[in-house]
Amino acid sequence: MSVRTRDALGGRAAIVGIGATEFSKDSGRSELGLAAEAVRAALDDAGLRPADVDGMVTFTMDTSPEITVAQACGMGELSFFSRVHYGGGAACATVQQAALAIAAGVAEVVVCYRAFNERSGRRFGSGVQHREPSAEGVALGWALPFGLLTPASWVAMAAQRYLHTHGLTPEAFGHVAVVDRGYAATNPAAYFHGRPITLADHAASRWIVEPLRLLDCCQETDGGQALVVTSVERARDLPHPSAVVSAAAQGAGRAQEQMTSFYRDDLTGLPEMGVVARQLWRTSGCTPADIDVGILYDHFTPFVLMQLEEFGFCGRGEAADFVHRAELPLNTHGGQLGEAYLHGMNGIAEGVRQLRGTAANQIPGAERILVTAGTGVPTSGLVLAADG
Repeated sequence: MSVRTRDALGGRAAIVGIGATEFSKDSGRSELGLAAEAVRAALDDAGLRPADVDGMVTFTMDTSPEITVAQACGMGELSFFSRVHYGGGAACATVQQAALAIAAGVAEVVVCYRAFNERSGRRFGSGVQHREPSAEGVALGWALPFGLLTPASWVAMAAQRYLHTHGLTPEAFGHVAVVDRGYAATNPAAYFHGRPITLADHAASRWIVEPLRLLDCCQETDGGQALVVTSVERARDLPHPSAVVSAAAQGAGRAQEQMTSFYRDDLTGLPEMGVVARQLWRTSGCTPADIDVGILYDHFTPFVLMQLEEFGFCGRGEAADFVHRAELPLNTHGGQLGEAYLHGMNGIAEGVRQLRGTAANQIPGAERILVTAGTGVPTSGLVLAADG
């Protein structure tokens, strides 16, 4: 790993527009329609026109290609388009690629988006239904025959080891669920608006795969979210305060697999997020003490605890107490457990709102936001900061 303290990316680009559809369980329209609606809303928010856009970034596993969304939104020529792999791990990397394109001068306005009918259509939580032989699928071949067919079952293996190693009970995970649902309850855009939970509710929810209960698992959502990224200089002429990309990083660890990295020396951490953490702290110049709000990817509660430990907010095995003590405002939109599951893109939007001062659960004086993407897979992260 390089010993340099900065890179050429930080402070060059900013998120200037955010837009989303409603978050539902049955959108009643196509995924392309959701994508176009979110993109138009983000451009309106940014004070820009479709004709201003010359770059598009999305995920793999997205059914709405960049050029199709561009056509549906009335955009013209594109000089940059890209897709990032590994599901939810791609969320923050879409912004990284947009910022790289802007810093390199190959695009001026880049839209990042994600839209799917993940509840009424293909449900990611249902796991592996059919898989053609591939190099990528080889790792799953060691788990599927033993009944490990779903994301919850894959995460449960690491979660059980985490509890055993640190002498904890499943209540440790409940603290994350309670915090997320508490913020969702006061966020009108959240699916679970008005429905907070308690630790007792968490403990009473049914088992999905021990030690994971229902309230440890994120919901499945229909919806779309889009972000508009441009240069910091151009951002200053647009309607809203921007969220400067202070640092952006991707990471994959040694012996990395997609959700089944069971042959590592230690199952109680997230080495891929450790790679991201080291890059973000080095290139932003920040430390955990500088972060005002943490938006941590929460498809499953145990991985929120492990992320806090990888980033150095607390020691190994101490994250449950850290969350319980509310030492860091966490997932102030309600997270994917409480607001919506859009592979982390809605979490980036929350980071922007916190910096603008417009969040439903606004943290006074928020100036630096940590946002992370999916865990258990090659992943990514951002440090967003107020301009100036």
